[in-house]
Amino acid sequence: MNNADNDRSVVALVPAAGRGVRLGANAPKAFVEVGGTPMVRLAVDGLIASGAVDRIIVMVPPESVESAVALLSHSAVRDIVRIVVGGAERTDSVRAGIAAAPEASYYLVHDAARALTPPGLIADVVAQLRAGHPAVVPALPVVDTVKSVDALGTVTGTPDRATLRAIQTPQGFEAGLLRTAYAADVHATDDAGLVELLGAPVRTIAGDPLAFKITTRLDLMLAETILSRHAAERPEIVRTS
Repeated sequence: MNNADNDRSVVALVPAAGRGVRLGANAPKAFVEVGGTPMVRLAVDGLIASGAVDRIIVMVPPESVESAVALLSHSAVRDIVRIVVGGAERTDSVRAGIAAAPEASYYLVHDAARALTPPGLIADVVAQLRAGHPAVVPALPVVDTVKSVDALGTVTGTPDRATLRAIQTPQGFEAGLLRTAYAADVHATDDAGLVELLGAPVRTIAGDPLAFKITTRLDLMLAETILSRHAAERPEIVRTS
């Protein structure tokens, strides 16, 4: 990263306060292990390995602060990672992360549960931000047929899947835009949705299948298999230290 880039700092916000009910875990979701390493550690190491991030704010439940500090105190991340208390909802956690890093020029919001996201994808999002796009999200084409249904489950339509995309993280934003989105009294299912409601353009770039979200036990099994069988072929998806 050159000096001009450093003048426009990139801060990654990592919501890690979710409870992981669908995983059936006794620990907060981000602390569930994949291949012996907690998801949040894998996600943070991936951000570091991208070479595109200046600081990382990890938002965790109040009872997990000490555990997170110990987990993320290794030499590769110690100087740039800060742990803060997240909120009851994901938006509350992101808002806390924004407040903890008011100096940022760009924010990346990255789910800890997308623990295998390749560093190259993270770098691609940042490159598009620095190229002048105010909001950038990775996306994959939708391969299944999608139906819209009514309250009774009756099909009401079949959207053209050629126009649909499954959105991943990290989602990148010009900092002022994301701050404005979070200051507005609007609601959406992701950060890009908040920005869309402001009328700002959101650019999509090619996502990566490895950036899938670990939500269910089946997802966890898939992540375990990827790490155990393909680490030698794709070393960038495993932790860096």
